[in-house]
Amino acid sequence: QVQLVESGGGLVQAGGSLRLSCTASGGTFSTYGMGWFRQAPGKEREFVSVIKWSDARTYYADSVKGRFTTSRDNIKNTVYLQMNSLKPEDTAVYYCAAQNVFIPALGFKSEYWGQGTPVTVSS
Repeated sequence: QVQLVESGGGLVQAGGSLRLSCTASGGTFSTYGMGWFRQAPGKEREFVSVIKWSDARTYYADSVKGRFTTSRDNIKNTVYLQMNSLKPEDTAVYYCAAQNVFIPALGFKSEYWGQGTPVTVSS
């Protein structure tokens, strides 16, 4: 059973930066896509970013392009979300997500979830 454990959330002022980490265990991840969703209060969960484990290609929601960067460490089985130029509208609970056999053309459909880590951006 794949398990995802996140860390790194917190409170930051607008314009600041945070880095989230997610360590995966319990699987072989060569075919996986791993990434992030977020859910703001009163809103639906939305896609943020995903990285294709095999070749490290990344994909982002338009709302975070140019500000957020997703990367991975093969040795540590860890995916990161570096968030720069944060805005109050980035406030949400951020969830690490993973999908076995990720095919970019079909979109990122998570099969596994982390517990979520809150990010609050003050204005």
